[in-house]
Amino acid sequence: MSFSRNFLTSCAAAALLGLALAMPARAQEDAAPKEDKVIAIVNGHEIRVSEVQMATDDIIGQLPDMPPKLRYPFVVEYLIERHLLAQYAVQEGIAETEEYKRRLALYQAKALRDAYFFQKIRPMVTEEMIRKSYDEEAAKLQQTERVRARMILVASEKEAQDIEKMLADGQKFEDLAQKYSLDGSKDYGGDLGYFTAAEMVPEFSKATFALKVGETSQPVKTDFGWHIIRLEDRKQGAAQPYDQVKQAIRNVLLRQKVGEVMSRIREKSKVEILDEDLKKYAEEAAKAAKNFQENKPALDESGGAAPAAGGDAMGGDNAAGDAGSGKGDLQIQAPQ
Repeated sequence: MSFSRNFLTSCAAAALLGLALAMPARAQEDAAPKEDKVIAIVNGHEIRVSEVQMATDDIIGQLPDMPPKLRYPFVVEYLIERHLLAQYAVQEGIAETEEYKRRLALYQAKALRDAYFFQKIRPMVTEEMIRKSYDEEAAKLQQTERVRARMILVASEKEAQDIEKMLADGQKFEDLAQKYSLDGSKDYGGDLGYFTAAEMVPEFSKATFALKVGETSQPVKTDFGWHIIRLEDRKQGAAQPYDQVKQAIRNVLLRQKVGEVMSRIREKSKVEILDEDLKKYAEEAAKAAKNFQENKPALDESGGAAPAAGGDAMGGDNAAGDAGSGKGDLQIQAPQ
């Protein structure tokens, strides 16, 4: 029952296109290698450092979470196998088939799109733009109070009152959360991490922010059930160091630039949708994309430009992680 405001990204066509184009930029943070040396030869074909870089960009989302030193030989082995199969495909006449020609046309369009992105769009996002965005969002964070809380969610007031009694008898909040809570945060002892008042439903935020550190609330009713809340900490917002969030901010700005460029290109182009069902789906996707753009959270809110799952792009205080905690269940529902 996750109602995070960020769920619209899954159906927002413009945002998805921007993500598909922007994400490879992480792997090409550095310029082309000074020495594009040959690192392997497959039946006469030379595999160079530049090819490994491009292959890494292309399959970055499929790579296991491994350090660069292990990723490098992994990608090289991937290229060796790819070239071996490609060479045998040529020997066996696959290059003359219609399936190959269709795939070639598809991959050629992808290669041209990627090249256009790296040569034309990516340079639009400068270091100055990234720093300016960081400074603006960091200033907002400093004015925003954030709290860290735990909660136990149950279905009825009677169950919540029973939890109160068990707490009064000295049982640990974390143990009761793991045993009785209906929320995803139970696996973390009810820990929701840090959040602002605006991120949660009003009834929950009002009760939480009224507590002092270490205090536990009386049962609080929301549309999700009955909550027992304990306040762990409160602080004014603070931004993560610039170097830690620079890439996340760059990706947000790149998505924006991709959207701007695509809008200009589509205005000058003729695109016809012939399938009637597809027309309906396209209209729904366009509405979802518009809603997302109009209501997407700022960088300091949960997940808006997170460099890693569960972390805030600027704040970075969420100990449990939104993805693993039940925080998303209480977040304001996005317009549909």
